[in-house]
Amino acid sequence: MENASATVEKNGFFASAWGRLEALPTKAKAEVVETANSIKKHVQDDPRRVIHSLKVGLALTLVSLLYYSRTLYDGFGVAGMWAVLTVVVVFEFTVGGTLSKGLNRGFATLLAGALGLGAQHLASLFGEKGEPVVLGVLVFLLAAVSTFTRFFPKIKARYDYGVLIFILTFSLVSVSGYRVEEILELAHQRLSTIIIGGATCMVVSMCICPVWAGEELHKLVASNLEKLANYLEGFGDEYLQHCPKDGKSAAKSDKSSLTQYKSVLNSKSSEESLAILARWEPRHGHFRLRHPWKQYLKIGVHSRQCAYLIEALNGCINSQFQAAQGILKSEIQDLCKKMSQESSKALKALATAIKTMTNPSPADVHVESCKNGIKDIKIALKTWSSEQQEDLHEIVPTATVVSILIEIVTSIEQLTQSVHELSSLAHFKSVVEPTVSPEKPQLLHRGIVNPVLDDGHGDGDGDHVIIIVQEIPTDHLSPQSVNPQPKPAEL
Repeated sequence: MENASATVEKNGFFASAWGRLEALPTKAKAEVVETANSIKKHVQDDPRRVIHSLKVGLALTLVSLLYYSRTLYDGFGVAGMWAVLTVVVVFEFTVGGTLSKGLNRGFATLLAGALGLGAQHLASLFGEKGEPVVLGVLVFLLAAVSTFTRFFPKIKARYDYGVLIFILTFSLVSVSGYRVEEILELAHQRLSTIIIGGATCMVVSMCICPVWAGEELHKLVASNLEKLANYLEGFGDEYLQHCPKDGKSAAKSDKSSLTQYKSVLNSKSSEESLAILARWEPRHGHFRLRHPWKQYLKIGVHSRQCAYLIEALNGCINSQFQAAQGILKSEIQDLCKKMSQESSKALKALATAIKTMTNPSPADVHVESCKNGIKDIKIALKTWSSEQQEDLHEIVPTATVVSILIEIVTSIEQLTQSVHELSSLAHFKSVVEPTVSPEKPQLLHRGIVNPVLDDGHGDGDGDHVIIIVQEIPTDHLSPQSVNPQPKPAEL
């Protein structure tokens, strides 16, 4: 029995292994197709990723000439590898990121190299026994102080990479100077190659299909406003679905526009990093050297506040408590829909103003309309709540939705003020609207011709007519008044 059982287990093992081996080609093919689809999706999402990869390859090829060319290799030697390393760690997707890392690395290397040479010279004055002690103390002090400065928010945001390179370079130069001769020549070679690598990255990044961090921030803020507007635009239909007037369930609509706002909730880190990188960039396109990038962060704060209110509103709609049909909701749903649509129009006007860099004054009309809508809804809510005191469980859900809508309008008003501030600081173009001259309107004449027959007692001159003339302002004309229907003659 034991031999038979062992034989069965052995046959089962080989059968399982053979099955896996047979399925291997199919599994490998599926993984290749999945990888290809993933690559295709990344390229379609942002084709600039391919261009960035090619730019990095070009920059590495250019700095590799320090090794390939005998003339350059004789000048820099093994230190040419620092240029290659600089390209690898400095080249970023945006121009601002590349400039930030390149300048941080260049200035940090220059300062740390100079201080390292000074520390090495100072330590040499204390003799052979005192030199390592002095170097150790100096390395400890500068490393400790530099590391502590990295905890300051402003320094960490803009110069963290520079401080890190400063600690690394100072430690290398000061410590290696104790054993290596001709430390000055070594420091010169490393600094030169780092400058060459950083300059190569900057030139390639700015001259070949540049991706500006400032422009990305500009588009991101405008896009977030559009996502909020899309939700409020579709809110009316979604709100009526849960409480149809005829009592029948509404068809399920496309809710894609009702979920776009969720990305706004997590946009803080992206906006802050882009704003920091944008401050390193030179003037480009419509953006000045000292463009008010901080104002975009203020707009982003108000956008997220509005997005959180929309999240709360969406939760009320999807809850079971709100899904129940309520008489109060059906009474004021038209007012809610109108206010949400006006809020959507205001956000879209703000997004368009940011995109085109024009004055956002067209949004003010929709904001005022929202304020008037708030007054109407408050009156309707107060009137109905006084009449339906016994149906409190039906009043509370809709009252909650109305309260959140009012908070959203307040948030949009703050957003409008922030965009107006950006328009003033960035000198947005004014929108020229056609005006009508206040001239006196022209008058057209309309009359009735009434023939009057001679009664035989006249002077024998024959028939005569009476003409009744009426003056009509042109601004009150209608097609019927321009071409009036003839009236029967009065005899």
